[in-house]
Amino acid sequence: MLKLHNTLSKRKDAFRPLKEGVVTMYNCGLTVYDYATVGNLRAFTFADALRRYLEYKGLEVRQVMNFTDVGHMFEDVDIGEDKMAAAAEREKKDPWAIAAFYIKAFLEDAREMGFEEPMVRPRATDHISEMIALVQRLIDNGYAYVVNGSVYFDVSKFKDYGKLSGNTIEKLRTGAGGRVEPNSEKRNQFDFALWINDPKHIMNWKSPWCEKGYPGWHVECSAMAIKYLGESIDIHTGGVDNLFPHHENEIAQSEAATGKKFVSYWLHCEHLLVEGQRMGKSLGNYYTLKDLIVKSYDPKAVRYLLLSTHYRQQLNFTFEGLEAAKSTIDRLKNLMYRLMDADGKGCGKEIKQLTEQVRKGFIKAMDDDLNVGDALAAIFEFVREVNNLIDGNMLSKEEAQEVYELMSGFDEVLGVIGEVKKEEKLPKEAEELIRKREEARKAKDWKTADQIRIQLRTMGIIIEDTPQGLRWRIEKR
Repeated sequence: MLKLHNTLSKRKDAFRPLKEGVVTMYNCGLTVYDYATVGNLRAFTFADALRRYLEYKGLEVRQVMNFTDVGHMFEDVDIGEDKMAAAAEREKKDPWAIAAFYIKAFLEDAREMGFEEPMVRPRATDHISEMIALVQRLIDNGYAYVVNGSVYFDVSKFKDYGKLSGNTIEKLRTGAGGRVEPNSEKRNQFDFALWINDPKHIMNWKSPWCEKGYPGWHVECSAMAIKYLGESIDIHTGGVDNLFPHHENEIAQSEAATGKKFVSYWLHCEHLLVEGQRMGKSLGNYYTLKDLIVKSYDPKAVRYLLLSTHYRQQLNFTFEGLEAAKSTIDRLKNLMYRLMDADGKGCGKEIKQLTEQVRKGFIKAMDDDLNVGDALAAIFEFVREVNNLIDGNMLSKEEAQEVYELMSGFDEVLGVIGEVKKEEKLPKEAEELIRKREEARKAKDWKTADQIRIQLRTMGIIIEDTPQGLRWRIEKR
């Protein structure tokens, strides 16, 4: 049975969806004031792998991932500068144009990274009426109060506040819960804004409490999750930076409004370092996917590197690691090409034992809180054994097809191999180089043969000497 580390229970819990065969999952999405960084992409890659594995296990996944395009302040506090307003000022555009541009950019990144498309990607600004209704519900239930046109959630009324992050009201009162901005309107300084009265804000809407205001960041996700997935959902993911105050406040407002448990399983992805340091523009180590593509790195190598360290462990993102990821994917692809050519005498029981062993190893690892590292270890042991069988002309065409389908199934979860198909025609220049290399090999001129191999690789043509003869493939750039 799949077990997931639940931040709420502080342990690995057996996963049982609320409705048999169906999983409801909400993923905190991008605040669209800038491009997604590799740090953002790590959280989204984790969410995508989780969705893919749930589907691998035969479950239907109803996934929602939002876009935040208003109300997210720097430092995640109630007052200060809205990230969307800051971007509008930076780029001298209106915030709607800013949001449209960076949503389009992210969707391009998502395609490059091979992310499965969620059921819906709601924008916060398209759901203002749902937010207003949720805030009014909290006022009616006695959990929220209005001051000068703004609305605040009274955390002292919610007895379980802090159950996710550990930042209880007692800790907040002693200052142990982190930064709290002073605000004379609040009953308690750790109450949080649901609706902010601000006629000067660049994005504003009319509400029952003021003529011009905008929603607090936290209420947005609750409103969208409830609209699309219901008042109680199975899984909610995000980065550890979302844990407090964002997710803690989501729980408080959602459960105070509905009287129901909001989320069964909370999953959080750890921070990412770049070359051993925190990522920052001032450090020159702030990377987007486009930055890496310009440096000639394949998005699948980025995906592999982001997946290869367990999501609850800090990942050190390095260019050396990207190079290693590319080589590893090449190894996987190479096996797939070899399987398409295999036509040996067959080994029967041996390959059946190997396939059963790797299938069990993969599932056991992934069932253990998505332990991708152990899953990959099982796969690469299998790859080694299968390559040995192919070298010995032991794998029949039918057995090779079964292995190919098994590996394709694993990649439905990992998403790093992609489509593998044989190219039928070589450029004439390459054909001539291969002919010269064969002549060099017959003459035992290994130096020339190796030089030609390198030359072909620079052309994107990979060659391999096998017991069945020379094989080649064209690498897509």
